[in-house]
Amino acid sequence: QVQLVESGGGLVQPGGSLRLSCTASGIIFSISNMGWYRQAPGKQRELVATITLSSTTTYADSVKGRFTISRDNAKNTVYLQMNSLKPEDTAVYYCNAANRLMSLNYWGQGTQVTVSS
Repeated sequence: QVQLVESGGGLVQPGGSLRLSCTASGIIFSISNMGWYRQAPGKQRELVATITLSSTTTYADSVKGRFTISRDNAKNTVYLQMNSLKPEDTAVYYCNAANRLMSLNYWGQGTQVTVSS
């Protein structure tokens, strides 16, 4: 059974930093592009950042220059370093593993990030 386990969420003051981690089980990580999405209350889930198997990255405009996505293939883990956090970054953050050619698409359970003073 494929599992994506996220950690690292929490409460942080504006301007602070957090690092989210997501560890994938099995061989899924080694064949998947990885991504972070977020969903704020009353809003649709939106893309935050993605990283391909070859470590090409993309970012939402709202997080460019503040967030960094990376992957450690030896640990089957993808990270999201979030700096200069703003209240509007408050959301549940979800990890995603996907491989379109193989019709794979998996989600983690989500981790809450709250930015508030």
